[in-house]
Order: sequence, then C-alpha cells, then structure tokens
Amino acid sequence: MDDILYLQLLIALIPLFFVLVGFIVGSLLETRHFESIREREAVYRTLPTLTFETLPEGWRVQSSGLACGSVVVSMDYFKRLLTGLRSLVGGRIRALEPLLDRGRREAVLRMQENAVQMGFEAIINVRLETAQLDTTGRSGVAGVEMLAYGTAIRFDRSHAPAPGRESNAVHAESA
Repeated sequence: MDDILYLQLLIALIPLFFVLVGFIVGSLLETRHFESIREREAVYRTLPTLTFETLPEGWRVQSSGLACGSVVVSMDYFKRLLTGLRSLVGGRIRALEPLLDRGRREAVLRMQENAVQMGFEAIINVRLETAQLDTTGRSGVAGVEMLAYGTAIRFDRSHAPAPGRESNAVHAESA
C-alpha cells in the first residue's frame, strides 16, 4: 500500500521537477545572455546609432548602405506557464519583459555589428520591427522576430572635419 502511495507521489512530482529545472536553466541562460549583451554594448557604445531621419548639421556622407540585425525570441515553458496564468486575470505580463528587452537589444547589436563589418561609422534612421511567428500549428505563439535596421553611413573627411565616433552627437545606446 505504501509503495503505491510513494509511486503516485513520485509521478505527481516529476512534472514539478522538470518545471523547476527549466526555470533554473532558463534563468542561468538569460543571465549569461544579458552579460554578453552588456559586454557587446560597451564595444559599440561609441558608434552613433540615431533615430534621426536627417543627418545632423556638419555630417558629410561618403557612402551609405542598409544595416540590419534580427533575432527570433521564444518563451521557455516556465514563462509560457506564467503567461497563461496571468492571461486568465489580465494585466501586465512581467515574465515576458526581460525576454523582449533581450531580443530588442540583441537585434540592435547585430545591426551595429553588421554596419561595422561593412566599414560604416554611424547608423541613422534606426527603426525596430516585430513579427509574430506561429509555426506550431497550435494556438500558442512560437516566437517573435525582432528586426532592427537603419541607414549606415561612412563619413566624407575630404571637405570638412566630419564628426567621428567621439563627437557630441546624441548616442542612442540601445536605439
């Protein structure tokens, strides 16, 4: 009789164990990703990344191109569970805010990395887009794509001194 009770208790606790392991692993991975983002943001801190549609006065452009970066983010099962519970009563879903923040910041960083790889010195007219992905065939959302794009520019230094990376231009650290 006691063996059956222990077996039933074990069967009931197994899903809770996996949820707990998922929460711990997800938290560790999220912490590591935030650390990586902070380190990479420090590298690109001096790259002017602006939402201006027009160039600041005195900037002369030699060439320009499109810089973009995108990332797809998805919820882990623990956050999906919290979100489902929160959707029953409505209100702000705090469990998703760090996920979306990481996605936005990662997309901007990838855009900046793309611009530097192409030899550009600044990015203007930065925009962010999102798209909901539902490839599960179920009612849930499989993920969200975050896309950051802007006009990457290389300064023309032949006429007048153009502002460099150390200029007084407003720097949007994460657009």
